[in-house]
Amino acid sequence: MKLNQNNRGLAAETAAVHFLQQQGLVLITQNYSCRFGEIDLIMRDKQTLVFVEVRLRSHRAFASAADSIDHRKQQKLIRAAQFYLQANDLNTACRFDAILFDNTQYNAPHWIRNAIDT
Repeated sequence: MKLNQNNRGLAAETAAVHFLQQQGLVLITQNYSCRFGEIDLIMRDKQTLVFVEVRLRSHRAFASAADSIDHRKQQKLIRAAQFYLQANDLNTACRFDAILFDNTQYNAPHWIRNAIDT
């Protein structure tokens, strides 16, 4: 069975969850969506809430997985995270991480902590 774009994205998110859980993070929610955008994963790393963007690029002809998180996407993530914090009445330390896959084997993810400077 050939994987379509949605299935590959879900597989990448699942691989990212497993990888981050092995690093000690705890999954809070997956695919959080609000009027400002979507956050792939929301996790907890000790006392810090971590908003995670998962990116998969199977072809380098376009851009790398990291390059695909442009300024516009960063702003959407920040607004969605602010909405999540307000909606859940949270006042906690938080950061934005990225998990990048540059292949469809979902191995050797590149984890960028503090990927977005707010």
